[in-house]
Amino acid sequence: MTMTDTKTRTRPAAVILTPNAEARVAALMASAPEGAVGVKLSTPRRGCSGLAYSVDYVTEEEKFDEKIETPGGIFYIDGASVLYLIGSVMDWVEDDFAAGFVFQNPNAKGSCGCGESFTV
Repeated sequence: MTMTDTKTRTRPAAVILTPNAEARVAALMASAPEGAVGVKLSTPRRGCSGLAYSVDYVTEEEKFDEKIETPGGIFYIDGASVLYLIGSVMDWVEDDFAAGFVFQNPNAKGSCGCGESFTV
């Protein structure tokens, strides 16, 4: 078999966005500040358990960011955070008291009591 005989396989996205999460990305991009090219998920070190989820506007694409095209705009995952997030599902949940992104992360070994941070 030669190199030209092998088929390139598309790699699945590191994070699956639910339809509600995609709709929220679209809403964020519809009201994005000038110069924003997308919304980015990262896992900065903070909180009781060590890592937290952070979603912010970005004005430029970083070389190692994972890029997911959604119907409402580009969703990026910080390249340094991908390993902590592989296989995660990101949802947008609203109720009478709160609204926010919710993560089902199979890599998380624990989280703090308030749910704001996690450990891997």
